[in-house]
This record gives sequence, structure tokens and C-alpha cells, in this order.
Amino acid sequence: MEPREIIAKRVALEFKDGDYANLGIGIPTLVANYLPAGINVILQSENGLLGIGPAPAPGTEDKDLTNAGGAFITALPNACFFDSATSFCIIRGGHLAATVLGALQVDEEANLANWVVPGKLMPGMGGAMDLVAGARRVIVSMEHTAKGEPKILKKCTLPLTAANEVDLIVTEMAVFAYTPKLTLMELAPGVTQEQVKAVTPADYEISKDLKTMPIQ
Repeated sequence: MEPREIIAKRVALEFKDGDYANLGIGIPTLVANYLPAGINVILQSENGLLGIGPAPAPGTEDKDLTNAGGAFITALPNACFFDSATSFCIIRGGHLAATVLGALQVDEEANLANWVVPGKLMPGMGGAMDLVAGARRVIVSMEHTAKGEPKILKKCTLPLTAANEVDLIVTEMAVFAYTPKLTLMELAPGVTQEQVKAVTPADYEISKDLKTMPIQ
């Protein structure tokens, strides 16, 4: 199973029936494909859609249906469309149970850096700063390393998107939660504590109830 698939499948288990949630660009968008049967989660895109469905099958894409990252999506029956002002009223008003975002770096103080690498052209932070402040729960979904470099650090070195806002980190290797200290909660099947430690410079505790990540 590919790392991105492992991450998306595990994040999909974090929602409860009736949750309203936002999926960010990249790995988070895959979560819509793996929501458990019988769980009704209403997904929002900040460019103005409530009721995102799974990714469209190849050849069935609708050029008028894209998420905030420009990727093709589907709309479920009874989905609704609105302008950006209304969309950000939902986000800033605290109506989202969770937001799922990618990250460049996360640190042991629950800080998040996910919008810019100094020296590289970027149009701006976008809605990330609103999402991490407005959603009741912030879930980071990312690969554990980037080109071999750790991403869960003692202290972020890139410009922050938000400080002390992350609640959960899901990678292809492990799940960490802030309880309130950064704590290793789950290991992916076949992954050892030693392997995680080798690529995780952040100081963290190990849960007394450490589990294997439930991935099917």
C-alpha cells in the first residue's frame, strides 16, 4: 500500500457521523475516497462547496467541479454551492468539526508550517490560517519525511501557519496526538518504535496503550 493511501485511510477513521470537515490540498483530498460506510461526513471546500463526494472516475471529470487546489471532485446529492464570503463564515464561525491539512513541518509544541519555503514563489497562505484557527480539531496528514529529511521536529524552522493548534499527526509510519504533550499513539503495521525514533527529532512520549494503526 502506498504511503499516501495509508495516511488517507487512517485519517478517514477520525470522523464521527454528522461531522462537517474541510480537506486541504494534496493527501487530505484522498480522505474522501475512504470514509467508512454508514458514516455521514459533510465535506467542505473553501472555494464554496459543501457536500464533496469521492474523486471522479477518469474520463468523468466536470471542469466546473474543483476543490480549492484545482483538483477535480464530485458533488453529492443535496450539495450546496456558495461564495467565498459564506465559505469563510463557515470556517471562521467554528462550524467545522475538523480540518485535515498537509504540512511541511510540525513540531513538539503543536506548531504548523505548511505554506511557504523561503525563496520559493508562493501566491500566499490562502485559507490555511483560517482553517487551523476556526476548526475545532486540526489533523495533519503528511509523509513522515521529505527526501529523507524529518518533518516532525523539535521546533519548526519554516514560517509558521499557526502556533499551538495541531491536535493529531498521521503519517505512513505512525499516529501522534498532543495529550497535551506530543505522544506516539499508533504504529503502522510492520513499523517499529526504533524506526520512528530514527526519523523523528521531536521529543515525544509513548502511550501506555500504544496500538497498531487500523488500516485495511
